[in-house]
Amino acid sequence: MNDLGVAVLQIGGLFTGLINVYIWVVIIAALLSFVNPDPYNPIVQFLSRVTKPAYSFVRRLMRTDFNGLDLAPLVIIVGLQVITILIQYVFSVLARSL
Repeated sequence: MNDLGVAVLQIGGLFTGLINVYIWVVIIAALLSFVNPDPYNPIVQFLSRVTKPAYSFVRRLMRTDFNGLDLAPLVIIVGLQVITILIQYVFSVLARSL
């Protein structure tokens, strides 16, 4: 594999790393929703601002509230894991072809 292929793999790794960080943000926000944190806390506000667009997108597509339990974080995490696998595959094929 040449230098360009390695660079493509590194870019793919960067994308998957960013997705993994967002998965952890969703997990932390979901866990915080169980303890009813202070809404004026800057960390809680940041987590809410970062995850609210993804939650609203998933809730628009499908019903996620089952008996008072919101499954939107689970749907987001599974979707992001699928996207991570696809990105790794696409970038590895692209790197091999260069």
